[in-house]
Amino acid sequence: MLTATELSAPVVAPTTTGADRSLQVGPITVPTPVVLAPMAGVTNAAYRQLCREQGAGLYVCEMITSRGVVARDRKTLQMLQFDPGETVRSVQLYGVDPAIMAQATEILVTEHGVGHVDLNFGCPVPKVTRKGGGAALPWKRDRLRMILDATVAAGARHGVPVTIKTRIGIDADHQTFLDAGRIAEQAGVAAIALHGRTAQQAYSGEADWTAIAALKAHVSIPVLGNGDIWEASDALAMVEQTGADGVVIGRGCLGRPWLFRDLADAFAGRATRTLPTLGEVAAMIRRHAELLVGLSDEQHGLTELRKHMAWYLKGFPVGSDTRRALGLIGSFADLDAGLARLDPDAPFPVSELGSPRGRQGSPRDKVALPEHWLDDTSGADLDMADAEQGISGG
Repeated sequence: MLTATELSAPVVAPTTTGADRSLQVGPITVPTPVVLAPMAGVTNAAYRQLCREQGAGLYVCEMITSRGVVARDRKTLQMLQFDPGETVRSVQLYGVDPAIMAQATEILVTEHGVGHVDLNFGCPVPKVTRKGGGAALPWKRDRLRMILDATVAAGARHGVPVTIKTRIGIDADHQTFLDAGRIAEQAGVAAIALHGRTAQQAYSGEADWTAIAALKAHVSIPVLGNGDIWEASDALAMVEQTGADGVVIGRGCLGRPWLFRDLADAFAGRATRTLPTLGEVAAMIRRHAELLVGLSDEQHGLTELRKHMAWYLKGFPVGSDTRRALGLIGSFADLDAGLARLDPDAPFPVSELGSPRGRQGSPRDKVALPEHWLDDTSGADLDMADAEQGISGG
């Protein structure tokens, strides 16, 4: 059986064209133009290390709030964990107040060694948008500009690049991505990532890659595409169709950290596809468990692993009793007993290739927004302090 760090027996797929390329984010060179999207409850230091062991790219910490950083909130600071191999400490920062965002950036850089700050203007979660945050905020163009000007200036004092992630808009009738791109470019943002969906779509339906192409044609800074990248071939197709400078990987890597190996190969022009056996997946799960426990303790680390089990085992022939047992683990003894019940020779379920992973759901009837939010695009004087309450990590 291969160990998690040796999981490198790719199966040759139909020939795919790729090209050696790198992504430049300010002074940071990312040899493989791939970014791991910050995902709440997923992309902690353990999962970032697991993905990095498989491939190459830029790996972003879970979203944290600017007010949480400034107030030295315990939960927020606990999320700022990094492993020694993270040569670039990358954090996604959420906030709505320019001064607080700048202050938080200063703290992240000087006290926590952060070398890249990504700003979240794409979260579609109702508890965020109903306060005017996330994907709702770019509607207020002047507020967006103020935040970007202040945060970019704070990062620039230390040579740290600031990037942003956003969506097409609130809904089809209230699009913001082109204005957001123009404002970001003028503010000195190093790159912009676009999820090809509106806040109303959330994670439903298909991502609109034509919007990514439109943004690329609209700005001169690097543009990263996000949405419906389930395989390495999808990443190449997105770059070819949109002209994007790189891709952001979210749900596609859930339970499949080896996707980053395929992505590194694809962008280097090597047509490969990793199809691990169930035994090799079990080794990956064990490695993930060890990394999680290293962040806290055995009970908390393995409880955290439970949410990943369904993703790891998706499509494999695993009995309901075994799935249930692995979903209730609280110790290494529980984990090892459950993994021992798996058939190590079971082949990877190829029917799962190219299929959506993680949350999908249905489009929302209406995006939750503050009262009269859409009446105008000015938000410079709004009091939005309550938009940041208790949402570090999403």
